Parts: sequence; structure tokens; C-alpha cells
Amino acid sequence: MLHLYTRANLNALISKRDGETKFGEKVETLLSSENLVAQLQQSDAKYVLFGIPEDIGIRANHGKAGATTAWNAALKALVNTQDNAYNKGRRVLVLGHLDFSEFMETADKMYASAYDYHQKLSELVAKIDEEVSYLMFQIVSAGKTPIVIGGGHNNAYGNIKGTALGKSKAINVVNFDAHTDFRSLEGRHSGNGFSYAFKKCFMDKYFMFGLHENYTSKKVFKTIDQYADRIKYNTFEGIKIRQEQGFSFQLNTVLDFINNRPFGVEIDCDSIENVPSSAMTPSGFTANEARMFASFFGKQKNAAYLHLCEAAPNADDPREMYIVGKLLSYLITDFIRK
Repeated sequence: MLHLYTRANLNALISKRDGETKFGEKVETLLSSENLVAQLQQSDAKYVLFGIPEDIGIRANHGKAGATTAWNAALKALVNTQDNAYNKGRRVLVLGHLDFSEFMETADKMYASAYDYHQKLSELVAKIDEEVSYLMFQIVSAGKTPIVIGGGHNNAYGNIKGTALGKSKAINVVNFDAHTDFRSLEGRHSGNGFSYAFKKCFMDKYFMFGLHENYTSKKVFKTIDQYADRIKYNTFEGIKIRQEQGFSFQLNTVLDFINNRPFGVEIDCDSIENVPSSAMTPSGFTANEARMFASFFGKQKNAAYLHLCEAAPNADDPREMYIVGKLLSYLITDFIRK
């Protein structure tokens, strides 16, 4: 269910200063969720921002809970950035968030030791998929570019499905990630959003950027090799450790591969060094490299959406919430900046 944000909701987050105009003072909001597509079509904003504060898909994948907090951290940081010649709030409509609190309560009441625990979580994820894909479909149908703050990487499936339906054709995807998330179709979770999208023909080509060689199974590599014309990857070690390929060169290599049709841009915070996330890494791309990635693909006319996922700052640690929120805010503004 969509929880719509009002101007009053955003104003409560903005720290106003004399002589300054904050980004959040200029963004658009809607008055009602009725006739959503028609309202979005009337908006002058190019980008529509919403959150998915859930971690059920991560738990279904035997991962670490906590990715519910990133949306609030990101929104607070974003609305308090400056509105200026580089950052134009009027280009963004803040829609709200998909409220899965009932699903979260159901998941919390489950016994993790039960034999069907992960199966039951997967059933909840499938219901989340329906809500995410429908909202993405509405936004894309209105001619807008969604910016989605997760939540788990399970939501990639809903993003891809909804965008493909909105575009009336399969889309391509580039995923900045330490993991393929192309695992078996064993019930929905955060590790198989892309394999489901591929199987269901919502995704045509898939490029995995910066895979960690230590955390990709032989079985997954074998599957990738079977579809070498439609699925490609590079590795973090190849780019940053052995320095076999340059970062900028690889960005252009990806673009050549996916730019024949609309494409989604996925950034998993697991791949960024020392960011609190569901699978935090001490060795990964820097925040600045993630920003370069968001900026490069955001400038392309075929960029169909941006998804930032798996960040999991501790809600009881104001410093952690601030740092993660600021990082996500940078990635959003880099993506929309022309």
C-alpha cells in the first residue's frame, strides 16, 4: 500500500536557514493517490522518488535484517541538500513509501527455526513483488523515471517487471554489486530477483559490475556462461586489485552492451566499502566510484530507473544514519544531475 507524503511531511524534515533554499522546499508532492498516472503526467518533475522500507527478502535469503532504515536516512539527507544551479529540487516528485509494515509484523512473528520459515518469507516477498511492480508500472507509464530506495535487492524483480510493462518491452539492467543475485528459482528472495526477471522475460540483457570473485559460486558462473550473449560481468578484483581494466573503460563497455533499449540502474550498497549493509564489505568500491557510476548512467537517455538497496544503518546511531543518508543522497543527486 502506498503511503503518500504531503508537503507537511517533508517540511518536518527540513532544517531551514535564512538565505538558503533547501532541495526539499522545491520538490513536488501529490495531494492524493487517486488517478496516480494522470497526476504524474501533469507534473513537471522528471523523477519520482519513493521508498521500500522492508527487509523480508533479505531474511528469506538468510541475510542480515535491518535494511528498513535506509529510506528515512536518505530522504532526510536529500531534502536538506541545497537547491541551486547544480541541484534542482523541482526535477523530483517525492511520492512516499510502500508500507509493508503488516508483512513485517507477520515475518517477525514467525519462528526462524520452523521447517517452512524461509518458504513463508518467500511467499511474503512474492506479494511485495506485486505492489512494487504495479507502482513502477504506473510511474513509468506516466513517462517518469523512478528512483527507488530499498529495502532488499529482492525488489529488483518488481522494478524490472513494472518498468518492462510500462515500456511494453523487456528492459536491460546494469547491477553494481558484489553478488550476481542470479541464483536458483527456489522461491523469491533477495538473491534471485534478476534470475526471475530473466526467466519471466522482463529482462533481456544483464550486466553485473564488480562481482567479488570470492563470493560467486561455480554454479552461478556456469549459468552465466550458458547465456554469454545476454549476460556479462566484470569483477572487482579484475578492475581494482589486478587492474586489468580501467573503471571508466568498463563503464563504456557496459553502456555499449545495454544501450540498445531502456535499462535499469541497480546499486547494491554491499559493494561499497565499509557501508553498513546486509553484507557489509571491508574491500569494495569507494563511495566516489559509486557516485561516478550513478552519474555516468544517469546521464544516458535510456536510463529507465535507479534503485539503491541493501543499506542498513543502525536507526539508534544518529551518526550512522547521517553518513548513510548522505551517501544515498549523493547517489540520487548524481543520477539526476545533467
